[in-house]
Amino acid sequence: MPDNWIETLKYDAQGLIPAIAQDHQDGTILMMAWMNRHALELTVSTGEVHYWSRSRQELWHKGATSGHIQKLKKLYYDCDRDVILVKIEQVGDIACHTGARSCFFTEVPITK
Repeated sequence: MPDNWIETLKYDAQGLIPAIAQDHQDGTILMMAWMNRHALELTVSTGEVHYWSRSRQELWHKGATSGHIQKLKKLYYDCDRDVILVKIEQVGDIACHTGARSCFFTEVPITK
């Protein structure tokens, strides 16, 4: 991976890229949030995941308040270079602000 890989990613007009957090052991998708270049740099340099809060317009160190930090295990970008996948260890096993393990707990019924 080239040293400047962060610069080669495709960010949106606001300088953001979607980031999917996945449990590194069982593969569960835990959440989706946004990152900017600085959040990515902090994530890689600290080993703890940082995001960009669109509502607060500030960097967000996941778990800094709750203690439910996300420890970075692996980081990937997709073939189009426009989505990040962070494989993490979720401290406290809670990723969602609702207290759920995953933000994806509402299933839509599909009828055949």
